[in-house]
Amino acid sequence: MPSCEFHPLEAVKTNILGTDNLLEAAIDNGVQRVICLSTDKAVYPINAMGISKAMMEKVMVAKSRNVDSPNAVICGTRYGNVMASRGSVIPLFVEQIRTGQPITITDPTMTRFMMTLDDAVDLVFFAFKHANNGDILVQKSPSATIETLARALCLVMNKPNHPIKIIGTRHGEKAYETLCSREEMASAEDLGDYYRLPPDLRDLNYGKFVEQGETRITTSEDYHSHNAEQLDVQGMSKLLRKLSFIQDISQGESAVPED
Repeated sequence: MPSCEFHPLEAVKTNILGTDNLLEAAIDNGVQRVICLSTDKAVYPINAMGISKAMMEKVMVAKSRNVDSPNAVICGTRYGNVMASRGSVIPLFVEQIRTGQPITITDPTMTRFMMTLDDAVDLVFFAFKHANNGDILVQKSPSATIETLARALCLVMNKPNHPIKIIGTRHGEKAYETLCSREEMASAEDLGDYYRLPPDLRDLNYGKFVEQGETRITTSEDYHSHNAEQLDVQGMSKLLRKLSFIQDISQGESAVPED
């Protein structure tokens, strides 16, 4: 995220133009399934990475209109950070605990969705099987505060009294993750463990955008990590113990974060 803030044009080249190039190539070569991976940062974006990912989603939806084959699908998935992936806070916190440094937390009340790598893969497989053109699929996931995550890691690593240091919010960082905006929730389809966010299929008739409103939006609510199922320290510890990264640490091995 900081790299995108300092080099926003690189985010445009990668997430927007890169997506356009790949989708053009897929359409030209008759690829039957294309899944674009997006992020919670694309919802109400406040940083360069989120803005470029939001535009990536718009490119995906626009390209899905140009699919000629009746069996071909271009769609997307959207999720937050994958637990213990490279660049996430779990490997950082683990290293701080191991080396006796205080765990550095930007804001203890900040919440994040908790998704394992297996969950992320399952979401993509679900999209392969069930998505329609232009859909964005979102998995329902539990969330937790960053303080809960830190204390759960201390518990899992048998360091329940390890010190925690509050360092303040980083540049471009959100207090919580939003996976579905209230505007999207107005038309979302509940699929049990997932939400389907269908594309806006109105044509370019400006009257449909200016003269016709949508009453459902006023009664909808965002789906975000503040109002999702909240894990306590015990629940977070149980989820952490499912990660191979944490299992390797428990067995005394030098673990490498999952990609």
